[in-house]
Amino acid sequence: MDFDKLTRWGNFSMAKTKKKWSFKKKLTVWLSTIVVLLLLVLTGASLYMYNYGFVPGKKDFLSNKKDPVLERNQRWLAATKKFTWHETAANSSLRLVADYVPAVKKTNKTIVVAHGYMSNKEGMANYIRMFHNLGYNVLAPDDRGHGQSQGNYAGYGWPDRLDDIKWVNQLIAKEGTQTQISLFGVSMGGATVMFMSGEKLPSQVKAIVEDCGYSSIHDELAYELKELFGLPPFPLINTVNIVAQIRAGYNFDDGDAPTALAKNKLPIFFIHGSKDTFVPTKMVYTNYRAAKQPKQLWVVPGATHAQSYEKEPTQYRAKVQAFLNHYWQ
Repeated sequence: MDFDKLTRWGNFSMAKTKKKWSFKKKLTVWLSTIVVLLLLVLTGASLYMYNYGFVPGKKDFLSNKKDPVLERNQRWLAATKKFTWHETAANSSLRLVADYVPAVKKTNKTIVVAHGYMSNKEGMANYIRMFHNLGYNVLAPDDRGHGQSQGNYAGYGWPDRLDDIKWVNQLIAKEGTQTQISLFGVSMGGATVMFMSGEKLPSQVKAIVEDCGYSSIHDELAYELKELFGLPPFPLINTVNIVAQIRAGYNFDDGDAPTALAKNKLPIFFIHGSKDTFVPTKMVYTNYRAAKQPKQLWVVPGATHAQSYEKEPTQYRAKVQAFLNHYWQ
């Protein structure tokens, strides 16, 4: 046996094996580094998107254009007779605030109005005055994280649905069991009242009017992710939801209007602008199809997001009044 050849072959084989393992080790390190970097980028992007979409504050994607009609009605609201109510948020210690505006002539009919994203009860002044002029009491809460209410996140209507049920129960406790209540919401508020429709509501709640609410929180956020950033929903929407569950305490995938509407037992009036590109008009058809109870749909020609009342104020008032009158007792 040639021991020198055998030794040389053994050394070559060991060197080859070491080289092979060295390559595998480098590949593992590189792949691990890439995965870690991707996770860091995804985590950073998720935190940014959470702060961008959930933390209250001025949002550059929302219109800041002055609205003389709204400003006039806000001055009216500031001067009109009203009472400040307080409530504790559902499953939370957050302190919530609402304005109660009694009708000029005593009535047992009250509208609970739900405001939109990054708005507040003052932002609903147009509708509060409309309902006041129709002779109804109005209860206008600030959602958690909005207006005078406590909180550091937007609930997109999902935790707010339970808060508003607490407001409804307080209203019944103060006004008596003979009170009659209808729910009204715009944009995020529209989603809120649709989410409420899937819960067990007191018998005093008679009807719902929703204006330009989205079909689900997930679908609305996915839509805005594409519109504002040109990004696909996966995987960012999933990781943002994880952040929301940790920081805000709710799973926004639960906020699905068709699921709630399938359980709804109340008549509901859907309103949406035909030119809505913030909550796309197609969502109202999804919501309308899901509702099984007496329902009505009005797509306002030419109206953009949350502008149906501004576009057709006379028709808006007349249609809402006629719908409610049909179900008041």
